Amino acid sequence: MDKIVVTRKIPQPFVEQLETIAHVEMWDESLVPMPRVQFLEAIKDATACFITLSEKIDQEVIAASPNLKIVANMAVGFDNIDIDLVNKKGIIATNTPSVLTETTAELGFTLMLAVARRIVEAEKYVQNGQWQSWGPYLFAGKDLSNANVGIYGMGEIGKAFARRLKGFNTNIMYHNRSRHEDTEKALGALYVPFDTLLEQSDFIICTAPLTEDTKNKFNESAFKKMKNDAIFINIGRGAVVDEQALATALETGEIAACGLDVLREEPINMNHPLLALDNVVIVPHIGSASVITRNRMIQLCVDNIRCVLNNQPPKTPIN
Repeated sequence: MDKIVVTRKIPQPFVEQLETIAHVEMWDESLVPMPRVQFLEAIKDATACFITLSEKIDQEVIAASPNLKIVANMAVGFDNIDIDLVNKKGIIATNTPSVLTETTAELGFTLMLAVARRIVEAEKYVQNGQWQSWGPYLFAGKDLSNANVGIYGMGEIGKAFARRLKGFNTNIMYHNRSRHEDTEKALGALYVPFDTLLEQSDFIICTAPLTEDTKNKFNESAFKKMKNDAIFINIGRGAVVDEQALATALETGEIAACGLDVLREEPINMNHPLLALDNVVIVPHIGSASVITRNRMIQLCVDNIRCVLNNQPPKTPIN
C-alpha cells in the first residue's frame, strides 16, 4: 500500500482525503517542523511526501526513499528541493502557484504601508504610555501617493502588487530577468535597469524567487545606491538580501526603513541586529496566511498527490 508522509499537521478533512488513497503518517505539530531524523525514517517506505519550505529534499533524502514518486511542496518557491536530482530519479515535484498570489501581494502592501506610516512604532508608543500630546511631526511618515515604486521581480505576485499601486497614483518601475510588455501597457509600468530601480525608487519591493542570479542581490553596494529616505520591502526570499548590509544601511541612514516577511534563517535569531532597530518591521513569513489561501494550498498539494498516485499528470508540476 502507498504511504504518504505529511510533515506538518493539517486539518482533518484534508487528511481524510489522503487516507482514501494511501496510508498517512503525519507529524502532529503545525508550528514545529518535523525533525530531520524522523523525516528520514518516515520516508524510507513512502511513495509521497507533503512538505513545507522547512524540509530540504537533497541527496540524503532521495537515497533514503527508494519508493518516492512525488514531493508536494506547500509553497510557490522550491529552493528547498534539488530539482536536478529529483528529475534524475524520476520523482515528480509540485508546488502551489497562483492560489496565493493575491494574498501575498496584500500582505506586501500592508507591510509597505505599515512601514511608511510607522504604524508599529506608533502603536508601541501608545502601549508604552508615552503618548502625552499631539505634535506636528509626531511619527511623520512617508507618502505613497505620487511616489516612485520599484518592483524587483515581476512574476505573478509582482504583477498583483503593481495592480494595487494604481489606486495610489504611483509611478511604477520594475526590473526582471525578462520584460512583461503586457504589464507595461496595462499598468503603465516602466522597465528599468537594476541600478536605475535602486537610484530612483522611493519604495523598493522585492518579490523575486531565490536563484543564483538573485542571491545577495540586495547587498552593501545596492543599498548605497538607494535614496536615503527609501523604504525596502521583501516578500520574496530571505537570501536575496545581505541582512548584515541591510542592518548597516539602516543604522547609518543609507536607507530609511524596511519591512520583511522573509529572512535568510527562519525563525530569526533573537540576537539578530535587525531586531534592535526601530525602523524595521519583521513578520513571521505570513505572506499567504489567510485561511482561504492556506486551505487552497493544502488542497492543491492533496490533489497533486492524488493525481500522481493514481498515475495521472499532476496539476502543478515544477519539473
